[in-house]
Amino acid sequence: MTSTVLRQASPKIEEADRQSLWQARYGNGPVPVLPPEWNDTLEVLLNHRSSRNYRPDALPAGTVELLVAAAQSAPTSSNLQAWSVIAVEDPERKARLAGFTGGNAHILAAPLFLVWLVDLSRLRGIARQHGNNGEGLDFHESFLIGAIDAALAAQNAVVAIDSLGLGSCYIGGMRNQPENVAHELKLPPETVAVFGLTVGYPDSAVETDVKPRLPQSTVLFREQYGEVRNEDLASYDEAMKAFQQKQNLPLSGWTSVIAKRIENEAALKGRSQLTAILRRLGFPLK
Repeated sequence: MTSTVLRQASPKIEEADRQSLWQARYGNGPVPVLPPEWNDTLEVLLNHRSSRNYRPDALPAGTVELLVAAAQSAPTSSNLQAWSVIAVEDPERKARLAGFTGGNAHILAAPLFLVWLVDLSRLRGIARQHGNNGEGLDFHESFLIGAIDAALAAQNAVVAIDSLGLGSCYIGGMRNQPENVAHELKLPPETVAVFGLTVGYPDSAVETDVKPRLPQSTVLFREQYGEVRNEDLASYDEAMKAFQQKQNLPLSGWTSVIAKRIENEAALKGRSQLTAILRRLGFPLK
């Protein structure tokens, strides 16, 4: 006998709350006509914010397993499931990993640090068990599949984290010294950390607002790519400055920060050598 799980609609979000969520995400700009069928899931998504300050409280038993179940519920290309994740709770190991990223203090503060991996080693082993060498894994496409799969899985976990009242923050600095990370975590060939994720209870003493995103006019096009208007970018600069003021951050806006972030090779913090490093870690990358 089979059972069917019925999806029940969540209570609708009131119009004022929908508008408030929208304005927080886009910086108090005009609110378009919004569909009435909003629910708790949409509220969780639009209310997301990164957390870099955590209480020392331990997470409930089973939290890691639940988050991984949410992650494994994400789509995966051709069902290859070309990713893995390592849960790190040991303070000394977290400290070493934080050092490889340039010293992100929230890795130390969070009770849980998840390291998300592109993992082609498992697939290579399966291919060899079935009498071939898995030559399809030698190409950039397979590495890209692993990176996309890991990102989709991790974002599913982030939505679950938010829904549980926990907080998180992605750590791209795991790619600064990938060989040191691989040695610390005893990664096999054709496996590499693509990012980390801190997880814990946000410290309520540190207020974190929703960070505005680019206006949809700069990212949403219909049918074909369209023009990005300078006035829309200027408007976003002002929205970011308002956010930065509330968070007691330098009033730098967005465009000048991003221009500096991509200015030259030095801005990549060692990641400009990533292709050569990946080959040393066993990825052929044809």
